[in-house]
Amino acid sequence: MNEELQVDVAVCGAGPVGMALAALMAKRGVPGKRIALVDAKSLGQAISDPRSIALAWGSRLLLEELGAWPLPATAIHQIHVSRRGRLGRSLMDRAEHKLAALGYVARYGDVVDALARACERAGVTVIRPARVVGVDEQSDRVTLTLDDGRTIRALVAVQAEGGIFGQQQDRSIKRDYGQTGVIARITASNPIPHRAFERFTEEGPLALLPQDGADGHQYALVWCVKPERAAQLLELDDAHFLAQLGDAFGSRLGRFTAASTRVAYPLGLNADARATARTVAVGNAAQTLHPVAGQGMNLGLRDAAVLARVLATEGAGPHAVQRFVDERQHDRRLTISVTDAMARIFTDTGPLQSLFGLSLAVLDTVKPARMLLAELMMFGHRGGRVPRYTQQS
Repeated sequence: MNEELQVDVAVCGAGPVGMALAALMAKRGVPGKRIALVDAKSLGQAISDPRSIALAWGSRLLLEELGAWPLPATAIHQIHVSRRGRLGRSLMDRAEHKLAALGYVARYGDVVDALARACERAGVTVIRPARVVGVDEQSDRVTLTLDDGRTIRALVAVQAEGGIFGQQQDRSIKRDYGQTGVIARITASNPIPHRAFERFTEEGPLALLPQDGADGHQYALVWCVKPERAAQLLELDDAHFLAQLGDAFGSRLGRFTAASTRVAYPLGLNADARATARTVAVGNAAQTLHPVAGQGMNLGLRDAAVLARVLATEGAGPHAVQRFVDERQHDRRLTISVTDAMARIFTDTGPLQSLFGLSLAVLDTVKPARMLLAELMMFGHRGGRVPRYTQQS
């Protein structure tokens, strides 16, 4: 094929961040036919993805604006933060913020499905399955070459396909945490509805997120451990795996009684906010984070919200790209710094552990500090320009 498509903006990667960006641009006034969304997977493959993702309250607001909410999701009313075997804990509650939820846990495929329908309603040009194999940036345009020979000529190209740590090109800010995330769905004998847990162990954080599903399990598990420990956990039968999970987490939810198939992936920080005149990255393509506090997807959706606004108001070109970089730098830096510090502090066995125990005590007793951290997790730094709502809904 030698077909050429001419658009204002080409988005490479049709995950939730890429699709949200495309649909938001259309919502802000960019004609759908002037937006190209390219992805290597078919829509069916993307919708079948069973991974669990955490959506902050601010992300729900964005999805609502696009008509991509409600979707199947379990609300988080409380977040319990603690250290295994040490003093210090904190409880964040939706009531303090006068919100219906602090966030939600949803299946990746359900979010993709809802956003795909939003893009379809907006008339976005979707090209899938197709892979971008060449990018040629010139002074007045960017030309993308697809693996089937087609080309896309755009005024701005956005990279929204991030991949996972360990399979990416190195960026200017990189840190290997020496941890692997073990992912599974879990059933407990005494679940606490709508309460999420972030339990810090000497190897790394252990998160249990409430998520009801057709498989009957009640929690999504993200257990961060050393790579050799992860390999051992993957080899265990369910009974022994659940027993070791119980030893690491404690008995707050009773016994763990069932688990789904486990998978694992390496954890690290890989970020670079730089852009060229006509190309820019968002979401995991700009910053891959440690999963602690579940900020990766939400930071990416805030990227999408700001980029959609500046491209619609400034026009697709270098000025809009630079304005995006300038507006997003504070939220990106702060979120990266907070998650990086939280990921690293728990591999330290010295004074930092005592300092963290004190910080948890402060969060539990000093309401303004707890409110500030919770609002950062829900909305990001105010430079992200995600609106702050307080009504129950």
